[in-house]
Amino acid sequence: MKNLKFYNSLTRSKDTFTPIKEGYVGMYVCGPTVYNDVHLGNCRTFVSFDIIYRYLLYLGYKVRYVRNITDVGHLLDDGEDRILKGARLEQLEPMEVVQKYTNGFHKMMTIFNTLKPSIEPRATGHIIEQIEMVQKILDNGYAYVKNGSVYFDTVKFSKEKDIYGKLSGRVIDELFSETRELKNQGEKNHPSDFAIWMKASPEHIMKWNSPWSEGFPGWHLECSAMSTKYLGEKFDIHGGGNDLKFPHHENEVAQNVGACNCAPVNYWLHTNMLLMNGKKMSKSDGNTISPEQLFSGESEHIQKGYSPMVVRFFILQSHYRSTLDINDEALLAAEKGYKRLMEGYKTLSSLEVSGSTAGEKDAEIINLVEGAVEDMNDDFNTPRAMAKYFELVSIVNGLNDGKIDKSSVMQSTLETAVEKMRGMVFDVFGLMEEMAADGGPMDGLMQLVIELRQEARNNKDWGTSDKIRDTLNELEILIKDGKDGTTWSLK
Repeated sequence: MKNLKFYNSLTRSKDTFTPIKEGYVGMYVCGPTVYNDVHLGNCRTFVSFDIIYRYLLYLGYKVRYVRNITDVGHLLDDGEDRILKGARLEQLEPMEVVQKYTNGFHKMMTIFNTLKPSIEPRATGHIIEQIEMVQKILDNGYAYVKNGSVYFDTVKFSKEKDIYGKLSGRVIDELFSETRELKNQGEKNHPSDFAIWMKASPEHIMKWNSPWSEGFPGWHLECSAMSTKYLGEKFDIHGGGNDLKFPHHENEVAQNVGACNCAPVNYWLHTNMLLMNGKKMSKSDGNTISPEQLFSGESEHIQKGYSPMVVRFFILQSHYRSTLDINDEALLAAEKGYKRLMEGYKTLSSLEVSGSTAGEKDAEIINLVEGAVEDMNDDFNTPRAMAKYFELVSIVNGLNDGKIDKSSVMQSTLETAVEKMRGMVFDVFGLMEEMAADGGPMDGLMQLVIELRQEARNNKDWGTSDKIRDTLNELEILIKDGKDGTTWSLK
């Protein structure tokens, strides 16, 4: 455990991890705003933190992993609440929107084989805690009330605490020029001040009584209040996407210090962004793809569909702090790599050798599996750890096909390698062996279903075609249409 180091955004250096309480880790990760389907960039972030969570468990820590659901207060540039906009567009109650997309988010996390967090609190379930935190900040003199709204006083805070801007590396003058102006916030003392409680307009649906007005909490406040409630005023790790570093995480720090006069987090971790074909994903430019399109192949950007485990493997091939460029060529390579790794594990598990004494190859094998742990201890470096297992697979294949003498390796060495590879590849990396077409009865049945679906599509019988697709989807079976035909796999 003592060897674990990772990059701390606050110190801008790789720091040795020392938990506040030995053997225990408190980790908070900013979750989704559930007003539409989760996008692939979010999936990359949550898969990355799933691996970090898994590795902390692998090292023997008892981890309390808190990941929130934002269901109020996250405003668009025009000042409209994202949940309310979703409700208006879909003609649903706000909580219907929240439940619909929360369910969708959970399903997608299951498809990607992520572990569930220990606690998943919702912002609307913690209004009392948020009101109490606003009052503490007011009592400490770091906020002010204007026309029923409460604003954090960034100028006073920065002068007295000299901490605002430290996480994101910005200064107050930059914040002045970069802070966006939201509706009804012209009353702020300074443009960089931010709302921690907003007075609601008469037509606003989601609002609560408070000492200052009938309104709703600011977006940044929920994470401060909920992390404090479940992890304490000071905890070990806070994570999220790099895009949240400012203003969200910067304002979280300010709120926590403003409320309790203590910095909330020892280690800040941030994932980098997902690119597509070398460019930032953008709906307006058409340079985007959803997870569902990635699985089905129904996108102009890819020539076929890819299974969830191939996509997870693809994410693992890039360090969580590096940009990840998704493109067809890279996905094809990831598919081959994933299959080679799974086949290598099967071969290793069944391989029998006859070495009687430890030799050079034994040491090489042990060094590879132990080296993978060292790589993970060095800022959760999954690409380097993965490379070690591909080197192991090359040795295993050499033993299996006779290119390496089986008498040069001891059986006990392979047994150790099996145990270590299983623990890293399946328990930490979170990969699974996918059940797919194998020539058995299930495959024959699925080929018949695929033919019937194709026949319905040829006859423009869209009702039957859609029914087959929807039923298979309910049964957690993925149908992928590609240039070489249609294939299937279990989710």
